[in-house]
Amino acid sequence: MNHRIHGVRICATAMFIGLAAVPGISAALTLEEAITLAEQGAPSLGARSANLQAAQSLVTPAGELPDPRLKLGVQNLPIEGQSRLQLGAEAMTMQMVGVMQEVPNRAKRRARVETAEATVALARVQRRVERIKVRQMTAEAWITTLAAERKLIIFDQLYTENRLFAQAIKANIAGARGLSSDSVLPKQEAAYLAEQEDVLIRNEAVARAELRRWIGEAATQPLQGSWPEWTSSPELYLNNFTHHPELLEFDPMTSRAEAQIAQAVSEKTSDWAWGVDYQKRGRGFGDMISLNLSFDLPVFAGSRQDPKISAERARLEGLEAERQDRLRQLRQELSADLAELRRLERALDRTEETLLPLADEKVRLTMADYRSGKGELIAVITAREELLEIRLRLVDLASNRSLTNARLHFSLGDTQP
Repeated sequence: MNHRIHGVRICATAMFIGLAAVPGISAALTLEEAITLAEQGAPSLGARSANLQAAQSLVTPAGELPDPRLKLGVQNLPIEGQSRLQLGAEAMTMQMVGVMQEVPNRAKRRARVETAEATVALARVQRRVERIKVRQMTAEAWITTLAAERKLIIFDQLYTENRLFAQAIKANIAGARGLSSDSVLPKQEAAYLAEQEDVLIRNEAVARAELRRWIGEAATQPLQGSWPEWTSSPELYLNNFTHHPELLEFDPMTSRAEAQIAQAVSEKTSDWAWGVDYQKRGRGFGDMISLNLSFDLPVFAGSRQDPKISAERARLEGLEAERQDRLRQLRQELSADLAELRRLERALDRTEETLLPLADEKVRLTMADYRSGKGELIAVITAREELLEIRLRLVDLASNRSLTNARLHFSLGDTQP
């Protein structure tokens, strides 16, 4: 087992060295570098930028008149008698060519422009929200990967301690202060450590896969840096609450809903159209020209326009209710995150200052008792297991604190546009 793990680490080291030789890629990856790489290459940000460009391209056409229509035809062509289907035989027969222009009412065109502008604002906000998400998810993946690295380093130290432990037991047995069966326990402990290490190697691979999603192949580099910490007061988070990324989309969505209401109301105002036709008659007959105007007659508003207006207003009310619901949920999540952050900070301080030193001291004392023949080896094994759990728990507490801190920072503390 140890040989296999050692081989995996040699391959990983070789890969890291190869990456370090590539221009533009450093030997280790800091959190700031990871976030920069994610912002430069995240496909989701490219998609949001494309959506914004598409929305901007539709603003100008929204306020334009529809394309004019070309009209071609034959009027008053006889279908009976001696002049049947003859174009020039009757004075009333005309070959016609004309043009017609539809003109939506001014309120409708203005509402269409406002809808398009609100769509642009929504696309711009969505791109900003996606950027915040990319930054946050990259930071969380980096922190999770760092936690996996730190735990694997602990296991490297434990293997060294395990070898020293085995030597101490052999010395006790040689001095007739221990049982021969005691020599098996360090081997069992090493096997148990290898089993746990396999899980950690798996966890590191999963964490790096998540990091690779955001920054590509640079995720295979070892990480550099300590646990990130963004220091902001709860008051700042509360003051920035209305700018939470998950609330930013509601303003442009509301503007678009209001513009759609205005567009529905404009259906009650008549659109109109004008047209010009040129009619050519046969030889001996004079050509003609026709002018025409046409108007919509929205005389059945109760069954046509009014239901559409009611539907759009209901959508706006639903949007506002959804905003209020999300606002309450985010307030609850903020309170929970702040409480969790305080708990993690206290637990981390307690573990570093009290639990870890006590666990270290317990291992030393039980080992000293065993060497002197006053203690049981099982007590040493139990104390070492407790120490391992506390070391791993310390990493978990530090990473969870950084993850909670990251959620608060990128949601309410990061004011970058």
